[in-house]
Amino acid sequence: MSTIKLNHVAKRFGDNTILKDFSADFEDGKFVTLLGPSGCGKTTMLRMIAGFEKPSSGEILIDDMTVSGEGVFVPPERREIGMVFQSYAVWPHMNVFENVAYPLKIRKMNKNEIRNRVEETLKIVHMEEYAGRMPSELSGGQQQRVALGRALAAEPKVLLLDEPLSNLDARLREDMRFEIKDIQQRLKMTVVYVTHDQSEAMTMSDVLYVINDGVTEQSGRPIDIFRDPAKGFVENFIGRVNIFSGEAQEGRIRLDGTDQYIGYNGRLRGSIDVAIRPDDIYVISPDGRMAGAKQADE
Repeated sequence: MSTIKLNHVAKRFGDNTILKDFSADFEDGKFVTLLGPSGCGKTTMLRMIAGFEKPSSGEILIDDMTVSGEGVFVPPERREIGMVFQSYAVWPHMNVFENVAYPLKIRKMNKNEIRNRVEETLKIVHMEEYAGRMPSELSGGQQQRVALGRALAAEPKVLLLDEPLSNLDARLREDMRFEIKDIQQRLKMTVVYVTHDQSEAMTMSDVLYVINDGVTEQSGRPIDIFRDPAKGFVENFIGRVNIFSGEAQEGRIRLDGTDQYIGYNGRLRGSIDVAIRPDDIYVISPDGRMAGAKQADE
């Protein structure tokens, strides 16, 4: 579908800097997630990609064409982007078919093409049997599928999703995760997804950007970030972790207050902190020893 390149993008509102020097390459056909706490700048980044906000500095390119930059700004309607918001934002006075058809009518496509495109899209989001229903007759999950279908109908280069599942109950959220990921894989779309939910980020993403206070703390495959988180914010934000104090010497780390030690490969010496995932802790016999295969950070 499309690639997105962000070069040293920053966003400031007065003296308040929301994003600081963000650079990234979102590859074609990848599911990219921006993960972080509320107020970290992830939604602002999504809105700049969509064209709803202008960067204070830096540039944004879609398929090597600059859409935001020095002296350049392409409006949202010309970026060929579909966006799904946290609020469903479906038109209450239009039925399902009309909601999905709306962006196609704006493009002045002929009626036959609109009907074929909408019918095809409703099948993709499993809403074909609800084409004649009004939004008030739909569940929250169904309304979100309508919003997703409306974004897909125009065949966008990139699909942007801003916390689209946060208003759904737990069961629906889980179901919709798989629905969205399945659609992305079938259509081979480039998706940029914003969430503060770790479960969504870990299960849906090809590439994950962990953002805090306007800065990318770490990026990479979700499993790599989980197994080898950056010190500080990431190791505490991604999953659960226990921090133990210890003393490193002669190829092993002795945990304070215990007679247990963990082996390691490295040249560390002296007092250190050890981060251990709960699922890596086992009950052992009193005379047992802990084993650690991970190479320690220098």
